Amino acid sequence: MRIALFANTDWYLYNFRLSTAQHLQANGADVVMVSPPGEFGERFAEHGIRWVTLPMDRASLNPLREAFTVRHLTALLRRERPDLIHNFTVKCAVYGALAARLSGVPAVVNAVAGLGYVYASNGLKARVLRPVVSTLLRATLGHGASRVIVQNPDDAAALSASNLVSDDKIRLIRSSGVDVERFQPSEPDDAQRPLRVLLAARLLREKGVAEFVEASRMLQVRGRNVEFLLAGTPDPGNPSSFAREEVEQWGRKGLVRWLGHVDDMPALLASVDVMALPSYYREGVPRCLIEGAASGLCLITTDLPGCREVVTRHGEDGLQVPPRDAPSLAALLMHLDDDRATVHRLGAKARERAVAHFDERLVIGRTLDVYEELLSTPLPARVDALECARE
Repeated sequence: MRIALFANTDWYLYNFRLSTAQHLQANGADVVMVSPPGEFGERFAEHGIRWVTLPMDRASLNPLREAFTVRHLTALLRRERPDLIHNFTVKCAVYGALAARLSGVPAVVNAVAGLGYVYASNGLKARVLRPVVSTLLRATLGHGASRVIVQNPDDAAALSASNLVSDDKIRLIRSSGVDVERFQPSEPDDAQRPLRVLLAARLLREKGVAEFVEASRMLQVRGRNVEFLLAGTPDPGNPSSFAREEVEQWGRKGLVRWLGHVDDMPALLASVDVMALPSYYREGVPRCLIEGAASGLCLITTDLPGCREVVTRHGEDGLQVPPRDAPSLAALLMHLDDDRATVHRLGAKARERAVAHFDERLVIGRTLDVYEELLSTPLPARVDALECARE
Protein backbone atom coordinates (compact mmCIF):
# COMPACT_ATOMS: atom_id res chain seq x y z
CA MET A 1 0.00 0.00 0.00
CA ARG A 2 1.29 3.44 -0.94
CA ILE A 3 0.40 6.74 0.74
CA ALA A 4 1.38 10.14 -0.72
CA LEU A 5 1.71 13.21 1.52
CA PHE A 6 1.60 16.48 -0.46
CA ALA A 7 2.39 19.97 0.86
CA ASN A 8 3.54 23.29 -0.53
CA THR A 9 6.89 23.15 1.29
CA ASP A 10 9.28 20.37 2.21
CA TRP A 11 9.81 22.27 5.48
CA TYR A 12 6.20 21.60 6.49
CA LEU A 13 6.38 17.89 5.65
CA TYR A 14 9.65 17.42 7.49
CA ASN A 15 8.73 19.35 10.63
CA PHE A 16 5.05 18.46 10.96
CA ARG A 17 4.44 15.13 9.19
CA LEU A 18 7.64 13.11 9.48
CA SER A 19 6.29 11.18 12.48
CA THR A 20 3.14 10.23 10.54
CA ALA A 21 5.25 8.96 7.66
CA GLN A 22 7.48 6.97 10.02
CA HIS A 23 4.48 5.32 11.70
CA LEU A 24 3.01 4.40 8.32
CA GLN A 25 6.31 2.88 7.23
CA ALA A 26 6.63 0.98 10.50
CA ASN A 27 3.33 -0.68 9.63
CA GLY A 28 4.41 -1.72 6.14
CA ALA A 29 3.08 1.15 4.04
CA ASP A 30 5.18 2.75 1.29
CA VAL A 31 5.23 6.52 1.85
CA VAL A 32 6.20 9.19 -0.68
CA MET A 33 6.57 12.86 0.26
CA VAL A 34 5.64 15.36 -2.46
CA SER A 35 6.52 19.07 -2.41
CA PRO A 36 8.32 21.78 -4.36
CA PRO A 37 12.12 21.68 -4.10
CA GLY A 38 13.66 22.89 -0.84
CA GLU A 39 16.51 22.44 1.58
CA PHE A 40 14.69 20.05 3.93
CA GLY A 41 13.63 17.41 1.43
CA GLU A 42 16.99 15.67 1.27
CA ARG A 43 16.66 14.87 4.99
CA PHE A 44 13.88 12.36 4.31
CA ALA A 45 16.45 9.93 2.91
CA GLU A 46 18.04 9.71 6.37
CA HIS A 47 14.75 8.17 7.53
CA GLY A 48 14.34 5.87 4.54
CA ILE A 49 11.48 7.95 3.10
CA ARG A 50 11.22 8.90 -0.57
CA TRP A 51 10.77 12.55 -1.55
CA VAL A 52 9.54 13.62 -5.00
CA THR A 53 9.55 17.23 -6.16
CA LEU A 54 7.26 19.07 -8.52
CA PRO A 55 7.38 22.61 -9.95
CA MET A 56 5.06 24.73 -7.82
CA ASP A 57 5.10 28.39 -6.85
CA ARG A 58 2.74 28.70 -3.90
CA ALA A 59 2.51 32.48 -4.37
CA SER A 60 1.72 32.32 -8.09
CA LEU A 61 -1.59 33.52 -9.50
CA ASN A 62 -0.64 32.91 -13.15
CA PRO A 63 -3.31 30.58 -14.64
CA LEU A 64 -0.87 29.01 -17.11
CA ARG A 65 1.70 28.31 -14.40
CA GLU A 66 -0.99 26.85 -12.13
CA ALA A 67 -2.35 24.65 -14.91
CA PHE A 68 1.19 23.38 -15.51
CA THR A 69 1.52 22.53 -11.80
CA VAL A 70 -1.73 20.53 -11.81
CA ARG A 71 -0.68 18.75 -15.01
CA HIS A 72 2.70 17.85 -13.51
CA LEU A 73 1.09 16.65 -10.27
CA THR A 74 -1.38 14.53 -12.24
CA ALA A 75 1.47 12.88 -14.14
CA LEU A 76 3.34 12.30 -10.88
CA LEU A 77 0.32 10.57 -9.31
CA ARG A 78 -0.21 8.41 -12.39
CA ARG A 79 3.41 7.31 -12.07
CA GLU A 80 3.35 6.71 -8.31
CA ARG A 81 -0.18 5.23 -8.19
CA PRO A 82 -0.85 5.87 -4.48
CA ASP A 83 -3.83 4.26 -2.78
CA LEU A 84 -4.43 7.51 -0.91
CA ILE A 85 -3.13 11.08 -1.10
CA HIS A 86 -3.15 13.38 1.93
CA ASN A 87 -3.00 17.07 0.94
CA PHE A 88 -1.98 19.85 3.33
CA THR A 89 -2.94 23.56 3.08
CA VAL A 90 -5.75 25.07 1.04
CA LYS A 91 -3.87 25.34 -2.28
CA CYS A 92 -2.55 21.79 -2.06
CA ALA A 93 -6.01 20.53 -1.15
CA VAL A 94 -7.45 22.04 -4.32
CA TYR A 95 -4.64 20.93 -6.62
CA GLY A 96 -4.15 17.54 -4.97
CA ALA A 97 -7.87 16.70 -5.06
CA LEU A 98 -8.13 17.75 -8.71
CA ALA A 99 -4.99 15.84 -9.75
CA ALA A 100 -6.20 12.79 -7.83
CA ARG A 101 -9.48 12.85 -9.75
CA LEU A 102 -7.66 13.14 -13.07
CA SER A 103 -5.15 10.40 -12.27
CA GLY A 104 -7.55 7.94 -10.66
CA VAL A 105 -6.26 8.01 -7.07
CA PRO A 106 -9.07 6.22 -5.21
CA ALA A 107 -8.93 8.05 -1.84
CA VAL A 108 -8.20 11.67 -0.89
CA VAL A 109 -7.73 13.35 2.49
CA ASN A 110 -7.53 17.14 2.55
CA ALA A 111 -6.10 18.80 5.64
CA VAL A 112 -7.18 22.42 5.94
CA ALA A 113 -5.31 23.65 9.02
CA GLY A 114 -6.72 27.15 9.19
CA LEU A 115 -8.15 29.00 6.23
CA GLY A 116 -5.03 31.13 5.84
CA TYR A 117 -4.21 34.48 4.28
CA VAL A 118 -7.12 34.62 1.84
CA TYR A 119 -9.66 34.37 4.67
CA ALA A 120 -7.65 36.10 7.42
CA SER A 121 -6.70 39.29 5.60
CA ASN A 122 -9.01 42.17 4.66
CA GLY A 123 -6.59 43.44 2.03
CA LEU A 124 -7.77 43.99 -1.53
CA LYS A 125 -5.88 41.00 -2.90
CA ALA A 126 -7.35 38.65 -0.29
CA ARG A 127 -10.88 39.98 -0.85
CA VAL A 128 -10.57 39.49 -4.61
CA LEU A 129 -9.22 35.96 -4.21
CA ARG A 130 -11.75 34.84 -1.59
CA PRO A 131 -14.69 34.03 -3.92
CA VAL A 132 -12.35 32.34 -6.39
CA VAL A 133 -10.81 30.15 -3.69
CA SER A 134 -14.25 29.36 -2.26
CA THR A 135 -15.45 28.21 -5.68
CA LEU A 136 -12.41 25.98 -6.12
CA LEU A 137 -12.80 24.51 -2.64
CA ARG A 138 -16.49 23.80 -3.25
CA ALA A 139 -15.66 22.03 -6.52
CA THR A 140 -12.85 19.85 -5.16
CA LEU A 141 -12.97 19.19 -1.41
CA GLY A 142 -16.01 16.97 -1.17
CA HIS A 143 -15.66 14.99 -4.39
CA GLY A 144 -15.75 11.18 -4.32
CA ALA A 145 -14.08 9.10 -1.62
CA SER A 146 -12.65 11.96 0.39
CA ARG A 147 -12.50 13.50 3.84
CA VAL A 148 -11.55 16.97 5.05
CA ILE A 149 -9.57 17.24 8.29
CA VAL A 150 -9.79 20.51 10.21
CA GLN A 151 -8.06 21.41 13.45
CA ASN A 152 -10.70 23.44 15.24
CA PRO A 153 -14.52 23.56 15.42
CA ASP A 154 -14.66 27.10 14.02
CA ASP A 155 -13.16 26.00 10.71
CA ALA A 156 -15.50 23.01 10.59
CA ALA A 157 -18.47 25.32 11.06
CA ALA A 158 -17.16 27.78 8.45
CA LEU A 159 -16.68 25.07 5.81
CA SER A 160 -20.15 23.69 6.48
CA ALA A 161 -21.94 27.06 6.63
CA SER A 162 -20.34 28.14 3.34
CA ASN A 163 -21.39 24.87 1.68
CA LEU A 164 -17.76 24.17 0.81
CA VAL A 165 -18.04 20.57 2.02
CA SER A 166 -20.79 18.47 3.58
CA ASP A 167 -20.77 17.74 7.30
CA ASP A 168 -20.44 13.99 6.78
CA LYS A 169 -17.03 14.44 5.13
CA ILE A 170 -15.51 16.69 7.83
CA ARG A 171 -13.34 15.24 10.57
CA LEU A 172 -11.95 17.26 13.50
CA ILE A 173 -8.41 16.43 14.66
CA ARG A 174 -7.02 19.12 16.94
CA SER A 175 -3.49 20.04 15.77
CA SER A 176 -0.73 18.15 13.97
CA GLY A 177 0.42 16.87 17.36
CA VAL A 178 3.59 17.25 19.39
CA ASP A 179 6.08 14.73 20.76
CA VAL A 180 5.44 15.22 24.48
CA GLU A 181 8.50 13.12 25.32
CA ARG A 182 10.81 15.32 23.25
CA PHE A 183 9.27 18.59 24.47
CA GLN A 184 9.53 18.54 28.26
CA PRO A 185 9.35 21.20 30.99
CA SER A 186 12.73 22.37 32.24
CA GLU A 187 13.72 22.92 35.84
CA PRO A 188 12.73 26.38 37.17
CA ASP A 189 15.50 28.86 36.40
CA ASP A 190 16.91 31.68 38.46
CA ALA A 191 13.95 33.95 39.26
CA GLN A 192 16.32 36.93 39.38
CA ARG A 193 17.19 36.78 35.68
CA PRO A 194 15.08 38.72 33.16
CA LEU A 195 11.81 37.19 32.00
CA ARG A 196 12.31 35.60 28.57
CA VAL A 197 9.43 35.80 26.10
CA LEU A 198 9.41 33.99 22.76
CA LEU A 199 7.33 34.38 19.61
CA ALA A 200 8.04 31.50 17.21
CA ALA A 201 6.20 31.63 13.89
CA ARG A 202 6.37 32.67 10.30
CA LEU A 203 6.97 36.41 10.38
CA LEU A 204 3.53 37.47 9.17
CA ARG A 205 1.60 40.54 10.27
CA GLU A 206 -1.46 38.48 11.22
CA LYS A 207 0.66 36.44 13.64
CA GLY A 208 0.85 39.50 15.89
CA VAL A 209 4.55 40.10 15.24
CA ALA A 210 4.20 43.89 15.11
CA GLU A 211 2.29 43.89 18.41
CA PHE A 212 5.01 41.73 19.97
CA VAL A 213 7.69 44.20 18.87
CA GLU A 214 5.63 47.17 20.04
CA ALA A 215 5.11 45.55 23.46
CA SER A 216 8.88 45.26 23.73
CA ARG A 217 9.27 48.96 22.96
CA MET A 218 6.66 49.84 25.59
CA LEU A 219 8.42 47.81 28.26
CA GLN A 220 11.75 49.39 27.38
CA VAL A 221 10.21 52.84 27.84
CA ARG A 222 9.05 51.76 31.29
CA GLY A 223 12.52 50.56 32.18
CA ARG A 224 11.57 46.88 32.25
CA ASN A 225 14.30 44.33 31.63
CA VAL A 226 12.37 41.67 29.68
CA GLU A 227 14.05 39.67 26.90
CA PHE A 228 12.02 39.37 23.69
CA LEU A 229 13.09 36.52 21.38
CA LEU A 230 11.78 36.10 17.84
CA ALA A 231 12.20 32.74 16.08
CA GLY A 232 11.17 32.23 12.48
CA THR A 233 11.84 33.66 9.07
CA PRO A 234 10.06 35.95 6.63
CA ASP A 235 7.80 34.15 4.16
CA PRO A 236 8.30 35.66 0.69
CA GLY A 237 5.40 33.57 -0.62
CA ASN A 238 2.91 35.37 1.64
CA PRO A 239 1.88 39.00 0.96
CA SER A 240 1.61 39.65 4.71
CA SER A 241 5.22 38.77 5.45
CA PHE A 242 7.62 41.26 6.99
CA ALA A 243 10.77 41.90 4.98
CA ARG A 244 14.11 40.66 6.30
CA GLU A 245 15.44 44.24 6.44
CA GLU A 246 12.63 45.28 8.78
CA VAL A 247 13.22 42.34 11.10
CA GLU A 248 16.95 43.01 11.18
CA GLN A 249 16.23 46.63 12.10
CA TRP A 250 14.24 45.51 15.15
CA GLY A 251 17.31 43.61 16.25
CA ARG A 252 19.62 46.60 15.77
CA LYS A 253 17.28 48.70 17.90
CA GLY A 254 17.42 46.11 20.67
CA LEU A 255 13.69 45.44 20.55
CA VAL A 256 14.04 41.71 19.86
CA ARG A 257 16.73 39.10 19.52
CA TRP A 258 16.04 37.53 16.15
CA LEU A 259 17.04 33.87 16.01
CA GLY A 260 15.93 33.06 12.47
CA HIS A 261 15.08 29.42 11.81
CA VAL A 262 15.72 27.21 14.83
CA ASP A 263 16.35 23.48 14.38
CA ASP A 264 16.47 22.54 18.06
CA MET A 265 13.17 23.89 19.34
CA PRO A 266 13.14 21.80 22.55
CA ALA A 267 16.42 23.40 23.64
CA LEU A 268 15.15 26.89 22.82
CA LEU A 269 11.87 26.37 24.68
CA ALA A 270 13.76 25.04 27.69
CA SER A 271 15.53 28.42 27.92
CA VAL A 272 12.46 30.69 27.95
CA ASP A 273 9.53 31.35 30.28
CA VAL A 274 6.66 32.57 28.11
CA MET A 275 5.42 31.73 24.62
CA ALA A 276 3.49 34.64 23.10
CA LEU A 277 1.42 34.40 19.92
CA PRO A 278 -0.95 37.40 19.76
CA SER A 279 -2.30 36.07 16.47
CA TYR A 280 -5.26 37.23 14.43
CA TYR A 281 -4.37 34.83 11.63
CA ARG A 282 -6.97 32.18 10.74
CA GLU A 283 -5.01 29.47 12.54
CA GLY A 284 -5.66 25.73 12.58
CA VAL A 285 -4.02 25.00 15.93
CA PRO A 286 -0.67 26.81 16.09
CA ARG A 287 2.26 24.41 16.38
CA CYS A 288 4.28 26.86 18.47
CA LEU A 289 1.57 26.95 21.13
CA ILE A 290 1.35 23.19 21.55
CA GLU A 291 5.15 22.91 21.61
CA GLY A 292 5.22 25.65 24.23
CA ALA A 293 2.47 23.92 26.20
CA ALA A 294 4.31 20.58 26.13
CA SER A 295 7.42 22.42 27.34
CA GLY A 296 5.52 23.80 30.32
CA LEU A 297 5.66 27.44 29.23
CA CYS A 298 3.17 30.10 30.20
CA LEU A 299 1.18 30.83 27.05
CA ILE A 300 -0.20 34.18 25.87
CA THR A 301 -2.43 34.18 22.80
CA THR A 302 -5.79 35.44 21.54
CA ASP A 303 -9.32 34.09 21.98
CA LEU A 304 -9.62 33.34 18.27
CA PRO A 305 -10.11 30.14 16.23
CA GLY A 306 -7.26 27.70 16.72
CA CYS A 307 -5.60 29.64 19.50
CA ARG A 308 -8.51 29.07 21.88
CA GLU A 309 -8.08 25.32 21.40
CA VAL A 310 -4.83 25.56 23.37
CA VAL A 311 -5.60 28.35 25.85
CA THR A 312 -9.20 27.62 26.69
CA ARG A 313 -9.77 30.03 29.59
CA HIS A 314 -7.88 33.16 30.57
CA GLY A 315 -6.01 32.62 33.80
CA GLU A 316 -6.53 28.84 33.90
CA ASP A 317 -4.31 27.24 31.24
CA GLY A 318 -2.79 30.42 29.83
CA LEU A 319 -3.56 34.06 29.18
CA GLN A 320 -5.61 35.67 26.42
CA VAL A 321 -4.98 39.11 24.98
CA PRO A 322 -7.21 41.05 22.56
CA PRO A 323 -5.94 40.94 18.97
CA ARG A 324 -4.05 43.98 17.63
CA ASP A 325 -3.59 45.26 21.19
CA ALA A 326 0.08 45.80 22.03
CA PRO A 327 -0.66 47.74 25.27
CA SER A 328 -2.63 44.79 26.67
CA LEU A 329 0.18 42.41 25.73
CA ALA A 330 2.71 44.68 27.41
CA ALA A 331 0.55 44.86 30.55
CA LEU A 332 0.28 41.06 30.79
CA LEU A 333 4.04 40.68 30.41
CA MET A 334 4.69 43.25 33.14
CA HIS A 335 2.36 41.30 35.42
CA LEU A 336 4.21 38.04 34.69
CA ASP A 337 7.55 39.76 35.21
CA ASP A 338 6.39 40.63 38.72
CA ASP A 339 4.72 37.28 39.44
CA ARG A 340 6.90 34.29 38.50
CA ALA A 341 4.63 31.96 40.50
CA THR A 342 1.85 32.60 37.97
CA VAL A 343 4.29 31.85 35.14
CA HIS A 344 5.04 28.43 36.65
CA ARG A 345 1.41 27.67 37.55
CA LEU A 346 0.09 28.41 34.06
CA GLY A 347 2.99 26.52 32.50
CA ALA A 348 2.14 23.41 34.49
CA LYS A 349 -1.51 23.63 33.41
CA ALA A 350 -0.44 24.05 29.77
CA ARG A 351 1.68 20.90 30.04
CA GLU A 352 -1.28 18.93 31.42
CA ARG A 353 -3.43 20.00 28.47
CA ALA A 354 -0.72 19.16 25.93
CA VAL A 355 -0.33 15.63 27.27
CA ALA A 356 -4.09 15.05 27.38
CA HIS A 357 -5.04 16.50 24.00
CA PHE A 358 -2.05 17.15 21.72
CA ASP A 359 0.19 14.10 22.06
CA GLU A 360 1.22 13.26 18.47
CA ARG A 361 0.37 9.59 19.07
CA LEU A 362 -3.27 10.59 19.51
CA VAL A 363 -3.18 12.71 16.36
CA ILE A 364 -1.51 10.02 14.25
CA GLY A 365 -3.95 7.40 15.46
CA ARG A 366 -6.95 9.55 14.59
CA THR A 367 -5.43 10.38 11.21
CA LEU A 368 -5.03 6.68 10.40
CA ASP A 369 -8.65 6.16 11.46
CA VAL A 370 -9.65 8.64 8.73
CA TYR A 371 -7.49 6.80 6.18
CA GLU A 372 -9.23 3.54 7.03
CA GLU A 373 -12.65 5.09 6.35
CA LEU A 374 -11.58 5.49 2.71
CA LEU A 375 -9.21 2.65 1.87
CA SER A 376 -10.65 -0.42 0.16
CA THR A 377 -8.22 -2.63 2.08
CA PRO A 378 -7.24 -1.90 5.69
CA LEU A 379 -3.89 -0.51 6.65
CA PRO A 380 -1.29 -3.01 7.80
CA ALA A 381 -1.38 -3.82 11.52
CA ARG A 382 -1.11 -0.74 13.69
CA VAL A 383 1.89 -0.59 16.04
CA ASP A 384 1.20 -0.89 19.76
CA ALA A 385 2.27 2.71 20.39
CA LEU A 386 -0.78 3.93 18.52
CA GLU A 387 -3.37 1.88 20.35
CA CYS A 388 -3.67 4.66 22.95
CA ALA A 389 -5.14 6.82 20.21
CA ARG A 390 -8.35 4.80 20.19
CA GLU A 391 -11.12 6.56 22.06
